[in-house]
Amino acid sequence: MRFASLGSGSRGNATLVSSAGTTVLVDCGFGIREAIRRMQSLAMDPATLAGILVTHEHIDHVRGVFALARRFGLTVYLTVGTWLSLKPDPAINVVLITPEDTLSIGDFDITPVTVPHDAREPVQYLIQAGEHRLGLLTDLGVVTPHVIKRYHQCDALFIECNHDSRMLDYGPYPPSLKRRVSGRLGHLSNRQAAEFLQTLGTDRLQRLVASHLSEKNNLPELAFEALRPLLDNDESRLVIAQQGRTVDWQSVS
Repeated sequence: MRFASLGSGSRGNATLVSSAGTTVLVDCGFGIREAIRRMQSLAMDPATLAGILVTHEHIDHVRGVFALARRFGLTVYLTVGTWLSLKPDPAINVVLITPEDTLSIGDFDITPVTVPHDAREPVQYLIQAGEHRLGLLTDLGVVTPHVIKRYHQCDALFIECNHDSRMLDYGPYPPSLKRRVSGRLGHLSNRQAAEFLQTLGTDRLQRLVASHLSEKNNLPELAFEALRPLLDNDESRLVIAQQGRTVDWQSVS
């Protein structure tokens, strides 16, 4: 199994996950031209995708989903709540998924996991290929016992490090938006991500990707310093995903 990020942050998110015979895209928060450009920079032909998995309806996750699906005849997988929020063109092939029910796409067994976020029916994903498991976990305001139970035994993990609490407190956002970001239906801070990993354990993790960093309320070095000690200071296991550039293919074996 291998994976790559097209970019991650408040202005666009998309992740490629690939095995020997199957590649899926999780979200596409970039316009279609930019999404194609970034995929091509990773030697990925979007026409070969087995489908697009959608986490929720916020624009930084779905901006290019339906345009990409229409251009290349791709299937889009999303929950009923997300479908009701977006009301996609009936001509697009949509598969409605049920949170917590595992579905198969090619080589992958994929479990949509329920998370607390201010969307209609948001999910994140566990993707299994053979013995290897990748966890995608962003866009949640608090780590629930259910999330902890689900995300045990991952070989690689994308974890949200949206904000540094101090930067958010003293940053430019209005009070209402600060409350939303830091609330139970908002986004994880660096500290919350670190606490989650302490509970989860990191011995099995071959790769940890800090994701969905706010450009106004976080810094890559702050996320790095929060997570590095949890990996026994092994910097080779830690990647910081950013908005403006891709994360090249990472492998688990």
